Amino acid sequence: MQHPDAASFVDEIPWDDVRVFLRCVEGRSFRRAADQLGLNASTVARRIDALERRLGYRLFNRVTEGLLLTVDGRSLTDSARAIERSFFDFYRRTEAPRSDHRGVVKVSITEGLGTYWVMPLLVDYTRQHPSLIVDLNCAVENADVLKCEADLSIQFVRPEAPDQKVVRLGRLHAYPFASRSYAERFGLPECKEDMRDHRLVDQVGKQMEDGAWARHLGLDSVEGLVGIRSNSSSSVFYAVEHGAGIGALPSYALALDAPVIPVDIGVHQPIDIWLTYHPDARRTKRIARTIDWFRSIFDSQRYPWFRDEFIHPRDLVAMAPSGTDIQSVKGSFAASPRATEGRRRPRGIGKRG
Repeated sequence: MQHPDAASFVDEIPWDDVRVFLRCVEGRSFRRAADQLGLNASTVARRIDALERRLGYRLFNRVTEGLLLTVDGRSLTDSARAIERSFFDFYRRTEAPRSDHRGVVKVSITEGLGTYWVMPLLVDYTRQHPSLIVDLNCAVENADVLKCEADLSIQFVRPEAPDQKVVRLGRLHAYPFASRSYAERFGLPECKEDMRDHRLVDQVGKQMEDGAWARHLGLDSVEGLVGIRSNSSSSVFYAVEHGAGIGALPSYALALDAPVIPVDIGVHQPIDIWLTYHPDARRTKRIARTIDWFRSIFDSQRYPWFRDEFIHPRDLVAMAPSGTDIQSVKGSFAASPRATEGRRRPRGIGKRG
């Protein structure tokens, strides 16, 4: 229904109330919306109550399980999302005319790829572009590039929003590995059935397939096998490297000198890597240049471990590219230069995915 004084009515509803409404729609509770907004739940509830009074109807039914949209609330949702997209589009366009190569590029990426693959290469990239600041956020959650949470996001889950640019960077191949100390102490399994007598280091998370180990091993559950479980790639690598059990690491771990050995039991997990960014991101040259750089470091012709087809970790050792002088990551967390002998290739970069 048209409000009798539409202009003054619009002035009474600030953009921030629309944002609070959308976070409640997404979170389905005042508490979850408050967590996203950095407010407390009572403040969010008061804001929604005030918005409903201005509108003259209820947006949510408050139930034990949380918030349920009313029919009127559902009718506003698409319009509210369009307002939000327009706001962020306005914000992005105000940034475009700024200096081409100076400033910040915000990148969201999975923890393992960000810490152990991208960061050793990023050091050299930022040296080449000293006026550029790359804000690398290694996170479990995917960033929403349409809401300007990041300029670009690299993730394992294909984005579904239709208004963003999506590029498939390549494929990471997860493969079982163990430390030599674990192999010397407990031996290594020769087939999937043997895994019942071994300990697992299990990685879980929102971008990881739930129950992947159980599916690969043909079990209902791996609870009796798991010794350590974590959502952190670096924690999983640390545990595997220090003999806590057998865990899935990127297939390139051996090629890049990680102190682990492959466990050949016929288990292999392909994981696609996706890059997403706002359709207008390339209007800003520093972001466009950084997008191109990220695509180059996932080039499957140069780095064969990102190819679609699986290549055994031992075969990747001979396929590592030559002619690249990069500092290696030695041990779980300490980065230090490593001397190279004979053929030069990237040693130690991105040991853990």
